[in-house]
Amino acid sequence: MSSKNNPILTLNKIKVGITIGDPSGIGPAITLKALNSLKGIADFTVIGDKGVLERVAGHGYRAVANLIDLGNVSRKNFKSGKIKAEYGRASIEYLDKARELLEQNKIDCLVTCPISKEAVAKAHFDYSGHTEYFLKNTGVKDVVMMLLNDRLRFSLVTRHIPLNKVSASLSAAKIYNNIIITYKGLKDLFGIVNPRIGVCSVNPHASEGGLIGGEEGRFIKPAIKKLRNSIKAQISDPLSSDIVIHRAYAGIYDCVIAMYHDQALIPLKLAQKNTGVNITLGLPFVRTSPLHGTAFDIASNPKLANPDSMIAAVKLAIQCSLNQKKA
Repeated sequence: MSSKNNPILTLNKIKVGITIGDPSGIGPAITLKALNSLKGIADFTVIGDKGVLERVAGHGYRAVANLIDLGNVSRKNFKSGKIKAEYGRASIEYLDKARELLEQNKIDCLVTCPISKEAVAKAHFDYSGHTEYFLKNTGVKDVVMMLLNDRLRFSLVTRHIPLNKVSASLSAAKIYNNIIITYKGLKDLFGIVNPRIGVCSVNPHASEGGLIGGEEGRFIKPAIKKLRNSIKAQISDPLSSDIVIHRAYAGIYDCVIAMYHDQALIPLKLAQKNTGVNITLGLPFVRTSPLHGTAFDIASNPKLANPDSMIAAVKLAIQCSLNQKKA
């Protein structure tokens, strides 16, 4: 992240937990590379498998000092870049251990490396991603997936669903809750006193008064009207996504509300490919992750793994934790 988001070093360092994600992906490599780059910035605890990390360390990266080794990956016949139930199960067990550490206040925040949705499904877990895992296992009623880089922030109203199901998944209540959680996150985690929020429409040209679809009038406008009566924030009318995103890129909005996944991902990766971060808003703790997947195609060669997004995720987790303590 940029200098404005860089963590402030204090005597009482933030305690950061890191899960290595799918052990067959690039999570172990980006974990070690990030830790090598961020020495002294926080107290790190890595939750993973010693044997997997030692394989990566054998490529010239320093091994992890403070490691909680679950020993849940068989060293016999282990291969990087493979989708297996064993590896999906291991990635969920890392998250379970991280939750335990958070509940015991042994770590202040969590950075999660990528998991494989397919491997998790093979292990018979019903999670479409980290966000859904934490939603089901922390007791909170709702969370928001925020995706960001140095130039843009997006909160997603819908997440990992087919595009043809987006409209049926929208409601005024869902949009209202999303913006409320986003507003609180911008204040408490990012330290923005008066958040400015731009809202994307679903349809081209914001539906042209209902001529091109009706979601804006049925769901988005009623939610915005209610929000303007309940919180002191600058919230736009539903606008064409190209207009909202251009204004956010110019600094007019602090965050954009995206109605579906790729409405946010495409501009984020065009604006800055390697330093995007995913943060889950609405949890009782800070959780971030790099904005990319397991990269199975390059996982067998750790030297190819780019740690920039992971480094940004760690820095953001630290800064948000510091802001949270001040809030």
